[in-house]
Amino acid sequence: MLKKVPKATLKSLMRKKANIRIGTAADVMVELNVLLFLHSLAEEARTKAFEEKSATIKAHHVKAVSKKLLKRARG
Repeated sequence: MLKKVPKATLKSLMRKKANIRIGTAADVMVELNVLLFLHSLAEEARTKAFEEKSATIKAHHVKAVSKKLLKRARG
């Protein structure tokens, strides 16, 4: 299981990137967004592996769908 980023580290990184006030639940929202993105990446990679008749998800399946997914996540 992956370790979580400490809240203090995450908040300090968020403060460096933007000159805006950060709400109390902003770090939790960022963590949830990352988890949702990873879940959708895994789902897309699974469908790509299924299309190629592969029983396991390999690195090239993730690379193949990551560019499309990043574009969609950006908006």
